[in-house]
Amino acid sequence: MRDSSRRALLAAAGTAGATALAGCAGAVLPGSGGDAAGESADERVDRTGEATVEVAVGADGGFAYAPAHVRVDAGTTVRWEWTGEGGGHNVYAVDGSFESELVAEEGYTYEREFEASGTHEYVCTPHQTRGMRGSVEVVSASDD
Repeated sequence: MRDSSRRALLAAAGTAGATALAGCAGAVLPGSGGDAAGESADERVDRTGEATVEVAVGADGGFAYAPAHVRVDAGTTVRWEWTGEGGGHNVYAVDGSFESELVAEEGYTYEREFEASGTHEYVCTPHQTRGMRGSVEVVSASDD
């Protein structure tokens, strides 16, 4: 192969690769907890004013909670519901104050009422190294 033909082939391959990567610019990695529209995995979703808040377990490719971080009023019940994606998951409080069973089946639920103000962080113990984590920030009227 002549040198100029080789350069043309390499240039074409580089252009094709760059085009393919450009199509991935808005993509979200499984388990990152974000979305392609720009919602950050660390963005806190305000659910104050709701008596019960739903959180999906095994969302976004199977290795995230959705929403991962919520803000609720004291006395709110948070209900985690398993999607059946990503294998066995649990909800384990980093401080050890609560823990669900390790479950893989779709439709399983675990719930907890949050009374104490503060931020309650939790992880999925089998998938915490993949970034499967979440938090519940509890506020009361006196926090305003």
